[in-house]
Amino acid sequence: MNKYALVTGASRGIGREIALRLSDMGYPVIINCLSNKAAADEVAHIIESKGGTAEILMFDVCDEADVERALDRWEEAHPEDYVAVLVNNAGIRRDNVMFMMADEEWQQVINTSLNGFFYITRRLLKHMMPRKRGGRIINVASLSGIKGMPGQTNYSAAKAGLIGATKALAQEVAPRNVTVNAVAPGFIETDMTKDLPHDELKNLIPMRRFGKPQEVAAAVAFLASDDAAYITGEVFNINGGLYT
Repeated sequence: MNKYALVTGASRGIGREIALRLSDMGYPVIINCLSNKAAADEVAHIIESKGGTAEILMFDVCDEADVERALDRWEEAHPEDYVAVLVNNAGIRRDNVMFMMADEEWQQVINTSLNGFFYITRRLLKHMMPRKRGGRIINVASLSGIKGMPGQTNYSAAKAGLIGATKALAQEVAPRNVTVNAVAPGFIETDMTKDLPHDELKNLIPMRRFGKPQEVAAAVAFLASDDAAYITGEVFNINGGLYT
């Protein structure tokens, strides 16, 4: 039986680096993406060029039926395997001040970060929990979900909800040898932050720089490892001292 790692939103940014890092740990990796298959193919190629195993599984985390179909297909092709590490990384920003925020800007962000977590995690828990088989669930939250950020009421709400869900679920599944933790990145150098005023924001960060996706991936890798077996319900802040 092979223990796989599934990373949602793994074609670029933080998700990409997490997928690469988990592969380096020896996990066969399932790379989820919504539409950017070319980028997902590139991640798979890097993993395979180093001797690892990678599969691409395209589905929309916001769509319960699409999630179920995709995981049905994977499970039918892997009857003896299961997903032992789940990283709920998929997320989008639709920033706006609240009095001007459209319904879609609210719903799209909530659906991706929070509903996506629910649909996928609920489905995969049934394979982690029997006979205390165990597993690791790591949710990628955000500084916005802890501190709150103006112009991001939707994103802050989604990530704060994800943190609350992390703490509750950790208590539910701990007897089954499943840990549930979150990482909360601050400003990280990714496509999601490229439109932000970097020079202005760096002055607010005690370390005077944005973080690197690899630094977030390192924390996720630790939480996925045997060394973190007694850590659950925690939120690891990765923000260069911006908020403690």
